[in-house]
Amino acid sequence: MSIREKELLDLELMSYTDIAYEIIKEDKKQYNTPNLFKIVCDILKLTESDFESKIGDFFTALTTDKRFILIDSVNWDLKENHIVKVIVDDDSDSEEIIEEESDETEEENDEDIEEEIDEDDYSEDAIDDIEDEDDMDDLTIIEDEDLEE
Repeated sequence: MSIREKELLDLELMSYTDIAYEIIKEDKKQYNTPNLFKIVCDILKLTESDFESKIGDFFTALTTDKRFILIDSVNWDLKENHIVKVIVDDDSDSEEIIEEESDETEEENDEDIEEEIDEDDYSEDAIDDIEDEDDMDDLTIIEDEDLEE
């Protein structure tokens, strides 16, 4: 059944965007916002003041509804009427080179770190002592008298 043939009571239960969807689907053409909302208002028998006060909300509803797409920043159409073309630039050779370079860089960095640390310079106890000294610098001693205040 056409949207224009439905009873007013049934139409009043529908959202403006649902009515707009049906209009575009039936007419198979694009509409700009004012013309589309004017048709919606005519179908719902809304006044000119209703048109003026609600057109902004209608536009916002169209922009957030995933079923609609704005063509050339002017006309609304259904997204299902358009094919989304995804172009993937798959240059796998350059990606492999980048990955190989990053692997080599990581290996070189690991070797540099190993060279910098000479295990003979520090025993585990010496390292623990150094870490403990660093922790002690951050401590503050509070007397029992100060805690009571």
